[in-house]
Amino acid sequence: MTSRERVASMSKQQVFTGSPWEPLVGYCRAIRIGNRIEVAGTTAMQDGVVVGAGDPYAQTRFVLQTIEKALNELGADLSHVIRTRMFVTDISRWEEVGRAHGEFFGQIQPVATMVEVSALIDPLLMVEIEVEAMIETDSEGE
Repeated sequence: MTSRERVASMSKQQVFTGSPWEPLVGYCRAIRIGNRIEVAGTTAMQDGVVVGAGDPYAQTRFVLQTIEKALNELGADLSHVIRTRMFVTDISRWEEVGRAHGEFFGQIQPVATMVEVSALIDPLLMVEIEVEAMIETDSEGE
């Protein structure tokens, strides 16, 4: 059986946020296949408006709250996160992003990456975050 066939035979759950970009681009906010959850790059957009314009701390908090909701819909929570990737448009403001990240993940301490990018989809966006999570299944001792 190929890896594609294995994935196709596993149950797949998806979370959609109703964003106009999801059908246009062809993606979902988060997907769970088996015990693995992937959350797409998430920004501080709500109803087409940037939340926390000019404030990377506020944007990061909003993004992580959005990610947490998506995880919850798939039967997980932040404690299941094993990796975060943070894309920032101004690395000199990394401490504001890092402080918000630490408020959500200080006790969990997933592996994390933060890199500066030249731009995000909207010039007012300063942070985009994606995460990976794993949930123990019954066969793994839950």
